[in-house]
Amino acid sequence: MQGSHNGLHVAIIMDGSGRWARSRGLARPEGHRAGVEAVRRVIAAAPELGVGTLTLHSFSAGNWNRPPEEVERLFAIFEDFLFAEPTEWIASGVRLTVTGRRDRLPASLLDTIGYAESATSGCSRLRLRLAIDYSSRQAILQAAARLNAEAFVGPQSETPDERFQRLLADDGGEAVPDVDLLIRTGGEQRLSDFMLWECAYAELYFTPRLWPDFTAEDLADAIKEFHSRERRFGALAAAV
Repeated sequence: MQGSHNGLHVAIIMDGSGRWARSRGLARPEGHRAGVEAVRRVIAAAPELGVGTLTLHSFSAGNWNRPPEEVERLFAIFEDFLFAEPTEWIASGVRLTVTGRRDRLPASLLDTIGYAESATSGCSRLRLRLAIDYSSRQAILQAAARLNAEAFVGPQSETPDERFQRLLADDGGEAVPDVDLLIRTGGEQRLSDFMLWECAYAELYFTPRLWPDFTAEDLADAIKEFHSRERRFGALAAAV
């Protein structure tokens, strides 16, 4: 599945919020709160830039290794954000789904996720996916187990890759298109166990910009760079 039928699939590893806070003498959670404004900017700008699916790496499975008080504050930020945004998302056509494990999340956050997903379920302009308690390796293993366990009753026209990709998506059972462009902020250059299957042919874009400083113009620059690249998917370049 090379690309989305409804626009680009852009995935973002939102890195650098803690460093942003430290550079200003603030506690790390203040960087995460500032990062919420960057999330709002990117969501608002994405559809006009041709993005149909936007996946944001919000909390990895490895982030449980952070101090418990920081994790608790992060979840409180998620909860406040997901409770506040659906009215705006409905007005602008943003449909939310959350991917990742849910069995370890606080009950109040789970309730808010359910509220936001349900409230925006009829929207179709932008598919917004938040990866919370997410590990791509775990997701691949779980999809392989589902593939082995289920009696296939899906469309006969579905290819093996499409079937696996449908099982890989745990945010409603709808297949997720391959990632076209992966952006990582904060200067690091690694995938960090994020969407390894879906990023098989993704263009990678790394920026030193810390996430709270990331703007709609930065997103536009990344997408402009994406469009300047030649994507061959293993084939030879076109003859001149």
